[in-house]
Formats: sequence, C-alpha cells, structure tokens
Amino acid sequence: MEMLDLSGKVHDEQRQGEAFSPTSSIEKTYQKHFYIESYGCAMNFSDSEVVASILQANGFGPTSQFEEADLVLVNTCSIREKAEQTIRKRLTEFRKAKESKKGMLVGVLGCMAERLKAKLLEEEKLVDLVVGPDAYRSLPLLIEEASTGQKAVNVLLSRDETYADIAPIRLDSNGVSAFVSIMRGCNNMCSFCVVPFTRGRERSRDAHSILAESIDLFEKGYKEITLLGQNVDSYYWVDEVNGITITFAALLEKIALISPLLRVRFSTSHPKDITDEVIHTIAKYQNICNYIHLPVQSGNNRILQLMNRTYTREWYLAKVKRIREFIPDCGISTDIIAGFCSETEAEHQETISIMNESVFDYGYMYFYSERPGTLAERRYTDDVPEDVKKRRLQEIVDTQYQLSLKSNQNDVGKTYRILIDGESKKDTNFWKGRNDQNKVAVFPKADLDLQMGNYVDVQIHSCTKGTLLGTAVPGTKH
Repeated sequence: MEMLDLSGKVHDEQRQGEAFSPTSSIEKTYQKHFYIESYGCAMNFSDSEVVASILQANGFGPTSQFEEADLVLVNTCSIREKAEQTIRKRLTEFRKAKESKKGMLVGVLGCMAERLKAKLLEEEKLVDLVVGPDAYRSLPLLIEEASTGQKAVNVLLSRDETYADIAPIRLDSNGVSAFVSIMRGCNNMCSFCVVPFTRGRERSRDAHSILAESIDLFEKGYKEITLLGQNVDSYYWVDEVNGITITFAALLEKIALISPLLRVRFSTSHPKDITDEVIHTIAKYQNICNYIHLPVQSGNNRILQLMNRTYTREWYLAKVKRIREFIPDCGISTDIIAGFCSETEAEHQETISIMNESVFDYGYMYFYSERPGTLAERRYTDDVPEDVKKRRLQEIVDTQYQLSLKSNQNDVGKTYRILIDGESKKDTNFWKGRNDQNKVAVFPKADLDLQMGNYVDVQIHSCTKGTLLGTAVPGTKH
C-alpha cells in the first residue's frame, strides 16, 4: 500500500530504511562487525535492537558502514510493495559489496522472510540467511551454518516468544525516547493485512520484564517511552505467582507510576478494543500522553466489513466521542486506505465525512495495493483503477491537510510542556520536541540553559500544517 503524509508525499511512519550509528554504550573492540538496516513500522526498529543485543552477546560489534561489516542484515517490511522494491534494490547493492569483502554474509530478517525465502535464497541468490521475527535467538547458529556456504533458514513462528529476557541495545538513540515492546503478533485478521501471517498469533510479554526495562531506561536518563504492539489494547498477561491479571490499562498505570518525569506513549490501538478503563487511566495520569492513534481505514460500513475491521462507522464515531468526553484535549490520529476492493464513489465520500466528523489531528494515508497472502487477495478482486485510487487518496490528503492546519491554528496562543528531543533539522539554532498531543514544536535556543531531555514550557505563536512554532518561557525548565 502506498502511504502519503499530509502533503501528499510518502510518509516516514513506514520508514524507508535506516541504519544505526554505534552509540557509546556499545562501543568496544570486536573482531567481527554487523550492520543492520531497518524498514517499516516501529516494531521492526524495536526488533533490530533485540537482534543487536543477541549479536553483541555472540562477539559481533556494530558498524555504521556496511562495506566494513562481516554480517549485513536487512530487517524487512511487507506492508507496502514499494518497501519490498526498495529492499530488493539494497540487497543487490549488498551482494556487490560481498565481491570485495571476503566472507561477508547478507541476511534478511522480519516480515519478508517467510513469504520470499525461496526466491531470495535460491532464485535470485541475494542472501545467505533468512530469519523470521520469532527466530532471532537462532541467529548465531544460522550465521555459523551460512559461513560454511550453506543457505541458513529459520522462519518458524512461535506462540510464546516475546524476547522478554533480552535487553535491547538502543540503536542510534537520542537518549531521550525509546521503544518498549509489550506484545507480539496479531489476532485481528484484517483482510488487507499480512501481519498475522508474518508475525504470528498474539502473545503478551511478562509485565515484570516490561516494568524492569522501563525503570532501567528512566534510570539511564530516558524521559519518554512508547509501548509497542500491533494492538496494545489486547495486552493481557496473567501473573500466576500472585494470582492477578494485568490488562493494558493496569500496565499503563504501572509504567506511569515509575516517575512523573517519565512520559508514556503507546501504539497502536484498535477501535474495537480500546476500553473505558484505558481512557480513564490516560485521564488520571498527567504523564500518560493525551494522544491516541486510532486507525479507521474507511468510513463506510460495507467496506469496513470487507476489511474485517469488526466495527461500524457508528461504533468508531462513538469511541471518538467517548475519548474526547474524558480527555477533551486528546490528540487523535488515524490510518486510512483509499480505493479498497469494490469501493464506490459514494463510499469514498463517507470516508471523507468521517474524517470531518472525527476531526483528526493528522493521519497516515494509503491507496490500496494487494498484498500476497492476505485474505483480500484470496477473496476479493482489486478492481478500483489505480488512477481512481490516486485521485481519491489525494482528496483524503487534501481533507486532512485542512484538518491538521486548523488543529494547529487552534493551538496558537496556548502554552505547552515540550520534551526536547533534538535540534531542528532546518536550523540548529532551534530546539524541537513534542507536546502531550504528539505535535512537533520548534523554538529558538536563545540564551536559555536548555538541553536534550529537558521539559520546558513553550508558548505557541504560529504554525504550519505539521509544526507548532513558539518561544520557550524562561524559568520553566524541568
């Protein structure tokens, strides 16, 4: 699926490929080195941190230059066709690099592994090893096997693997924000989605290990964590020792209680599963951010049924109303697919109208492209012409542009607590950070004694559709 941001460009939420730079916490002398390039969603980037930990424990050090690596890994995404095309191009470049570095191994991790293992290994001979999302512990043995000239494969899915005992190495970290995976897999069989087939069934991670990882991050200076899962609201873990059940709301509360200085975010929520208990917990704790990513996908009930989303338009709108009843200033973003199988013009207009009724702050927008192995591929005909898909997508983007601009304009004159997470990409004389509603704010450094990881109040004086522009209030650093 092609995804656009508010300006009509491919959005970075499904990131096109990022390598890491070694951080001081993992700098050390190693005889062998690895390089990881990650594509796709936040879960893939989080998985790469688990892989890095496993490799470091087995004698591999990191490098930011793939030409220097003994092991080159690509953590892949199958959500969009364009991502797969980009990955194939990179694998071709890595294969050329092998010709000048004796003994270099190239491997594919993640979501493309199961579906394309034979093609990548045998037909195109692009890689030496293929490892699925649940098989990362077997990497040392697979590397040893591939070193002998054999093709090494493990794409078996697991019903219990969560990597709960592995401390991730924070790759290319800003030292302020970090991902914490709380569950793996997905039980929602949305007809357009390949995730249940590439990541397996849903299972929740031990709550004690999540809490311990979060505490460790805070003690190391991190000020914000994002709890990750394909559907975080389905988190459910039974503490058999103490005889209690931990729901997502209960987990959120435990993390929030670590410290009022630790911001807590989460992604992603499914409209059918987010509960009043979760909404009340967000409202109760000031350090749980007032922001929910709530994918709608379509505004038409027939299309929602074809997508197997298991909720209606009316249900979704009632959920948005419920959120804003308890959290009036809650930021809400969404995902939308244009041109799903058999979608009519009238049904497309219902998507436009649900956007206007929900008043999304921003959105991630796609036009539909059929993904091999999905229920939609087997059941439906991809019959909406591509030019119609693109035109409908542009109408959705244009609608969201206006909603986002209006949302930001409403913030002008207000003051927000901003967590500084870096310098502005456009001007290093400015800091950037996010507010509670997940909006990016940029403001001058001036002569204030501020640094990465500080909280500071920022008064907003103007905006663009994607950024709040303001000035730090002196004496409000925390």
